[in-house]
Amino acid sequence: MVGQPSAAQPAPDRLVMMIVSDTDADTLQQRLVAGRYPVTKVGSTGGFLRRGSVTIFSGVSQAQVADVIAIVEDVCHARREFVPVQTLPFIGDGAFTTEPVEVRVGGAIVFVLPVERYERF
Repeated sequence: MVGQPSAAQPAPDRLVMMIVSDTDADTLQQRLVAGRYPVTKVGSTGGFLRRGSVTIFSGVSQAQVADVIAIVEDVCHARREFVPVQTLPFIGDGAFTTEPVEVRVGGAIVFVLPVERYERF
């Protein structure tokens, strides 16, 4: 039947939206696919350092959410990097040092949303 999942693939009742660093995105996508979770990847930019980020969507059952989040936690680690102060997006009075500044990069932001309606054509 159109729009209905197969018996082996129940209709997702949760949408997991993961915003991750583009350096972690390919590994995360591979791990999710290996775990047989559906994946849609959308490139984006933004954030404090205006670096590349990726938004990955996965429609899963409520029972699968914890497993998906565990994969994200395993792959997407926050880390510290030193960046030139000139690349930071704030305006100062010239009192800033010219030394690189340590900033937090990587990690992930995860949203879990209820799915009101699911259709597959």
